[in-house]
Amino acid sequence: MPAYIIAQIDVHNAEQYKAYTLLTPDAIKKYGGKFIVRNGDKETLEGEEVTKRMVVIEFPDMDTGRAFYNSEEYTAAKELRRGAAEGTFLLIDGV
Repeated sequence: MPAYIIAQIDVHNAEQYKAYTLLTPDAIKKYGGKFIVRNGDKETLEGEEVTKRMVVIEFPDMDTGRAFYNSEEYTAAKELRRGAAEGTFLLIDGV
């Protein structure tokens, strides 16, 4: 069953954050993942307005999503993100 990493990210330093975004696609691909949502236009239809960057990544299953998040490749990317952005990352089973 597919699983998804859903992230809401508040970027404080766009230049530093760009270095992070350059590393992540290869790491995601290595673990069989693919971007479903990578920011783009958004519209809050109900509730408090969402202004943070939104990202949804699909993985084959929860174990693979977890392996990606804890991998050497993504750990290096997370170091680049530190100080440039703060976010909430959620790993969730699909249907």
